Amino acid sequence: MKKTHIFVIAIIAVAIGIIMSTAGDASVYVSFKEARERAAEGNLTKVHVVGRLPRDGAKNILGLEYNPTVDPNYFAFTLVDTNRIAQRVIYFNPKPQDFDKSEQVVITGAMRNDTFVADKILLKCPSKYVEKDIKGATASVN
Repeated sequence: MKKTHIFVIAIIAVAIGIIMSTAGDASVYVSFKEARERAAEGNLTKVHVVGRLPRDGAKNILGLEYNPTVDPNYFAFTLVDTNRIAQRVIYFNPKPQDFDKSEQVVITGAMRNDTFVADKILLKCPSKYVEKDIKGATASVN
């Protein structure tokens, strides 16, 4: 075999290794019901769950638990998924900035007993610009 053949085979092997490692990290979007079913079957792979934060009449988030003076790396909240199933979520990191302003939340993690343990939290915040702010922000030419 020529050296170029060996080199090409080595590059193909590295490419296959990279593809296999990234495919193993891929997770799917599920509801809390499906996440519970997966955990009951012993499947502890990470999943994504999309949901909204339950709010009261004054738009305050219900079920929020974060006290940075006691434990800055413990943040718990309730999330309601797209099937309207409420689930307690625990995140062993500080509360994300602008969490209170988010409209929709995407969490990555797995079910552990009766709680969902999140590894990552992605916030879907409302638009930064409101139409009344845009009207007054235009420059006039005189």
